[in-house]
Amino acid sequence: QVQLVESGGGLVQPGGSLRLSCVAARSIASFRYMAWHRQAPGKARELVAGITSDDKTNYSDSVKGRFTISRDGAKNTVYLQMNRLKPDDTAVYYCKATGIYTSVDYWGQGTQVNVSS
Repeated sequence: QVQLVESGGGLVQPGGSLRLSCVAARSIASFRYMAWHRQAPGKARELVAGITSDDKTNYSDSVKGRFTISRDGAKNTVYLQMNRLKPDDTAVYYCKATGIYTSVDYWGQGTQVNVSS
């Protein structure tokens, strides 16, 4: 089991920004893909953004142009910079890492993001 710890969630007004962090207990070079997913109440978990080991990124249409995913190998951390937040972005945000050899998915415990005035 690999420990992933998310942080950075909270309450923010519409139009505001937050940066989420996901710290891995081992080198992120051991993951071929890392991603942020989110789950709103009563809805299925959905992919928000992902990044490969060679820094290729992908985003859901709903966040493209507003969110940016990045990673820092020296800190074993993946970030999600969220700008121009909307109430529809309210959800629990989860970090996921996929093993480079096993393709096993590991999940963090989630961090709550609330966008409200």
